[in-house]
Amino acid sequence: MADHKPGDMDITEQQKTFDGFMKFTTWSVIWIIVLLILMAIFIT
Repeated sequence: MADHKPGDMDITEQQKTFDGFMKFTTWSVIWIIVLLILMAIFIT
């Protein structure tokens, strides 16, 4: 069995995926908040 050395693995793809997920999540939350504000203004 190979010895594991922390920091040796190439994680660039995982970082790109996580960054994309975080960007998607951030923009989704922003749009949901904007939608809720607009609903509060125009539906009442």
